[in-house]
Amino acid sequence: MSSLAAVTAAMKLGGPVTGFVAGSGAKAVAEEAGKVKGLNKVIYVENGAYDKGLPENFAPLLVENIKKEGFTHIFAGHSAFGKNLMPRVAALLDSQQISDITAIEGEDTFVRPIYAGNAILTVKTSDATKVITVRGTAFTSDETQEGTAELVEGTDPKSACPTEWISEDLAKSDRPDLATASKVVSGGRGLKSKEEFDRLMPPLADALGAAIGASRAAVDSGFADNSLQVGQTGKNVAPQLYLCAGISGAIQHLAGMKDSKVIAAINKDPDAPIFQVADVGLVGDLFEKVPELTEKLKNA
Repeated sequence: MSSLAAVTAAMKLGGPVTGFVAGSGAKAVAEEAGKVKGLNKVIYVENGAYDKGLPENFAPLLVENIKKEGFTHIFAGHSAFGKNLMPRVAALLDSQQISDITAIEGEDTFVRPIYAGNAILTVKTSDATKVITVRGTAFTSDETQEGTAELVEGTDPKSACPTEWISEDLAKSDRPDLATASKVVSGGRGLKSKEEFDRLMPPLADALGAAIGASRAAVDSGFADNSLQVGQTGKNVAPQLYLCAGISGAIQHLAGMKDSKVIAAINKDPDAPIFQVADVGLVGDLFEKVPELTEKLKNA
């Protein structure tokens, strides 16, 4: 989804847009990517060395193809992959990266939030090559599969990679993906323990068909996995409904969810900052209100 948002952002410049993929079976992926509306061309490099997207060898690969094709604007999603890769690309191109943009005002002028979203900065760059990461929630992606992009084999510098991929341990869930879910149920420090988080939040999420999120305080306390963190140092989400329980509403958390269409909050403190941004607020003990709400949703 973050890649689709990057395509949407690139299209706002008005020129031709080129996609780039690399790894095992890259040509097949390029063929699928070529169907994305807005892409004129997809460059692919077939090499299993790029499967895990390790930035130490992926950055030189991308830079080689940027220089060969003469691209002026390089977009990637402001995801873990984009945040890992693009600073290295910018350094190799001697360019200053512009991160987490939310709007484009011209070929050299971009808008991005700073201070946890409490201020909006308009940036104008004089760099010949603009290296940019895009906030996915700010650029609605067009998932229509009607494009017919040209496929071109890219240049592979076969750069040595000092990093070795050892293993991965992914959390698997049948629930919607947090970053793209239309409904998110989020828990905070007010849940007091991992046992209470696991007892209260999954049934509520299942009753709504929602993804599960958490505040940094809940993650740091061990209540929830790091992959569920919403906020400035976690995921940015903008679902149709964001329902949170036991979250006070620190600015770092608000930075990751305040673009949600409807924000509902349950908190026993009537002065909690979360109520200042909530569309619907319920003051009460979450240990009573969450099970009651869950039961009513199931019956509905």
